[in-house]
Parts: sequence; C-alpha cells; structure tokens
Amino acid sequence: MPTRKKHATKARKPPRKSKMVKSKRLTPGQWFEKLVAVQARLRAPNGCPWDREQTHQSLRTYLIEEAYEVLEALESGNDAKFAEEMGDLLLQIVFHSQIAREEGRFTVAEVIREIHDKMIRRHPHVFGETRAKDSAEVLRNWEQIKAEERRGSGSKGGAKPSDGLPKEASLLDGVSRALPATLEGFQLTRKASRIGFDWENSGGVFEKMGEETEELKKALEEADHLKTEEELGDLLFAAVNLSRFLKVDPEIALKKANAKFTRRFRAMERLARESGREFKDLPREKMEALWEAAKRSEEKAHSAKMIGAQRKG
Repeated sequence: MPTRKKHATKARKPPRKSKMVKSKRLTPGQWFEKLVAVQARLRAPNGCPWDREQTHQSLRTYLIEEAYEVLEALESGNDAKFAEEMGDLLLQIVFHSQIAREEGRFTVAEVIREIHDKMIRRHPHVFGETRAKDSAEVLRNWEQIKAEERRGSGSKGGAKPSDGLPKEASLLDGVSRALPATLEGFQLTRKASRIGFDWENSGGVFEKMGEETEELKKALEEADHLKTEEELGDLLFAAVNLSRFLKVDPEIALKKANAKFTRRFRAMERLARESGREFKDLPREKMEALWEAAKRSEEKAHSAKMIGAQRKG
C-alpha cells in the first residue's frame, strides 16, 4: 500500500519543463546575445576553420545571396522559410561585426546604436516637435536631415574622393555605386523626384522610352557599338524611371519576369519530352508553338486559382 501511494503522488507531479521550452521564452535581446556569442566562438581559436578564414571581402557574395533569398521567401508566402532566411541575413550582420570587433574597429553594439539613433533623428515628427502632414513631407524631411548629416560628417574629415579634389554636396549623395544598376537608377530618380524633378504623368516617361528606342535603332543602323551600348543604357534607365513612377520596384519586377520565363521554358522542355523529342532538337516554329501552349496552360492555372480564391472569399 505505501508503495502504491508513493507512486500515485509521483504521478500527480507536473512534468519537468525541458530546456527547449525554457529557451523559447528568451527575449529577442537574449537570443541576439546568444547568436553573437555563437559567432564569436566560431571565430575563436579552436573554432570553425571556415569561419576563421572569412573576411569582409570574402563574405560579400553571401550578403547579397542572403538578401535575395529573403525576397524569394517573402514571395513564397511561407512564413517559416521567411523567418529562416531573415535569420540567415541577420547572421551576415553579426559576422561582419565580429570581424570588425576583432580588428578593434567597431562592435555589433555600435551597429545597433547607430541605426537606433538614426531612426530617432530621422523621425522628428514622431520623437520631436516637427510636424509632417503626409508621407511626402516625411520623405522631404528625411532627405534634408540626411544632407545635414552628410555635411556634419564631412566637416569632421570624411573620406576624400579618389582624385583628391573636394567633392561638392549633391542631393544624389548617399546612392551607393555598389547597388545593382536597376536599384541605383531607381534610387537616383527617386531622389530627384523628391525635389520636383519628375514627369507630370507616366505619358511623359513612355514618350521618353519611345525617343530612346528610336535613338537605339539609329545607333544599330550606324553599326556603332559604343553608341548602341549608350543608347541601350538610356532606354533601360528610362524603363527604370517608369517603374519608379509607377511605384514598382524594377529589380523585383525583373526577378518575377525571370521566374516566369524559367517556368515556361521548363514547361516547353517537359512538353517536348512528352512528345518523345528533346526541346533543343525542335525547329523554331515548333518551339514557338510550345511556348504558346506553356503560356496558355499557365494562364489557365492562374485563372482557376483566382476563381478558387474568390469562392473562398
């Protein structure tokens, strides 16, 4: 009887909480400190050989790749994947900060402090006495504050231009030359538009694209390769400007177009194999027919998906 009673008492005790359950209750700050500690350990003596070999330069590709993978996960609608990829991108910030800390340049705490203070400074309509009636005024104030910050930074002795000559301040300062060309063009035209240097409507941009198309054709007729490259660049710049005017990110729009082409091309290859042939061996006319078939199939599937969503709604 005593043994049975002891067993019954033991059965009523609440189960022990595992370390995993407890760890999930950590605050974001605590999780961040743990991540920083992990990366420091990987870079330490007897850490990971690969991590210890990395430099700011060697990590550049990963920083870009992770940013694009975040965008891909966002488009997928898969929240678990989205969270995972944002974590991978966050690791890049921690990794670069750890390298800088080891070299005595700055720490991840300074990285966080810089963006914290910047957000306070750039939102005086929230944290100060300034008032902003709409988002357009917020953006104008933002650019003005940025310009003032750059002037202040320059007076303290910033980096000198490569030619050694003094660099005059510009509203276009702050647009990184390291950006992909489409994003650089997008930011340049966006900055210009904020002070009124912009088209009145999209019709003007379409006219400009038509003008650039004619100039490109002329350069082709003259067989002038350098001029052709220049005119093609002007046409692409006009297209980027149009996307900015239409409030469409050109990089994302082109990424989606690339993905659509990939889907349809793979569908053509599949249809060719189903007919017992390789796509590469087909005549051009048959390739075009398969393209139209793949296009119709995709549009039909999209229509069915939209109808299903409407019924659920």
